[in-house]
Amino acid sequence: MKDIQTSTLSNKEFSFNILNSIQVEVQVEKNDYNLPLDDLFMMAARINKKRSFLFVSKVLGKHFPINPNKGLLTSALLAARYYEVIKGGVCTSKNRWVSSFLMHEPSFTRSSFIPRTIHPLIIGFAETATALGHAFFDCFESADYVHTTREVLEGQHPVITFEEEHSHATSHRCYMPLDMIENNREIILVDDELTTGKTALNIIRSIHARFPRSEYSVVSILDWRSEENKRQFKQLEKSLGITIHVVSLIAGTVQVKQQKEIAEQSEINHGFPDKSANIEAIYLPSFFEIVDFPSVLSNGRVNHTPFLLETGRFGINGDLNRQNQQKITKTASFLKRKRSGRKTLCLGTGEFMYLPMKIAAEMGPGISYQSTTRSPIFIQNEPQYGARYGVAFPNPEDMDIAHFVYNIPPGNYDEIFLFFEREVDYENLLQMLKELEKTHIKSIKLVYFLAKLG
Repeated sequence: MKDIQTSTLSNKEFSFNILNSIQVEVQVEKNDYNLPLDDLFMMAARINKKRSFLFVSKVLGKHFPINPNKGLLTSALLAARYYEVIKGGVCTSKNRWVSSFLMHEPSFTRSSFIPRTIHPLIIGFAETATALGHAFFDCFESADYVHTTREVLEGQHPVITFEEEHSHATSHRCYMPLDMIENNREIILVDDELTTGKTALNIIRSIHARFPRSEYSVVSILDWRSEENKRQFKQLEKSLGITIHVVSLIAGTVQVKQQKEIAEQSEINHGFPDKSANIEAIYLPSFFEIVDFPSVLSNGRVNHTPFLLETGRFGINGDLNRQNQQKITKTASFLKRKRSGRKTLCLGTGEFMYLPMKIAAEMGPGISYQSTTRSPIFIQNEPQYGARYGVAFPNPEDMDIAHFVYNIPPGNYDEIFLFFEREVDYENLLQMLKELEKTHIKSIKLVYFLAKLG
């Protein structure tokens, strides 16, 4: 018996058996674009007592490698749903985007189709939805964007904070200019999945306590809230006197039954690479703007290397975002000339997902994209399981935090472009490079957007 089984009970009911230990029943109630569930996610078991299972997204570029255009198309389809359902608009490109989404090699051209009359503040959730939120923001002619962060900045106070109880790292912070949020505009929260919706409610409460307004929207790829969870949204609307819109590509319910504990697993043996990978450091030209805020690491030490403004971590408006696209194209052209293989993995790091994904989309054919993650997942090399391969290592940017990369089959890629927002000490990279070499990679190119100080 395979360790994950998927059966279709009807056209709208699906059953997943995860590692013969967790039974997940999914009932789909809304799927307006008729997207196949197999194109959206796989299932895996989390190493997390707060939540035992994980929908491993096949469109986010986090735990699973994707064609980067598929991630961008997902955000555009989510923006189309928002525009049509909440604003009553018409997105003439949606059918073409759905068709492209279903292709093996999808294509996408950026389109700001939501008019200037709609001018929200968009907030993407770290770390998983930083790229999803930013690409959603790309679809607006006039909006502001910020993503939450786990970074602690020396001498800076976050405008809002909130908790994500089920996450492996629970505390979120938002740093942005006050004039972005000190107003009455609609706020749109972007996440990859609503299971209970508690995270969205937590941030709405946090925002409303300091910056009250009348309208919020929550958009996500998947919405699995129960009737009780939906009542909690209604209760918050009533108690605060607000409206909360919810939009998703797929909506339904999930029932989970833990049948037994998952046994401790031994480290997966990938074998030994024929030889060490060729390591090359690439320092990008100064295309991007910097934000000179030192960050505080888990051990209390301070990293004085600046951040990038264009990530959205500190707030970005539509005008700057349009300039951002030109910088992305220049960077992609520069890196495309550095390619030496036919099959290339572009690997973002942690929250640093959007710029690497957009650049990857313009680096030519044979590109896959994904990112490192904080999420610990059980590994099992079985078909249809969401984490067939995995490596673990200390985060080179903060050695007290564990990071993981999943689903890199040994020998699958000729080279990896490993993207860092800020240069890291080379000795901090050694464990990560050693683990990546287990995938029998021939070439690892370290791409630094900003060189470290000193």
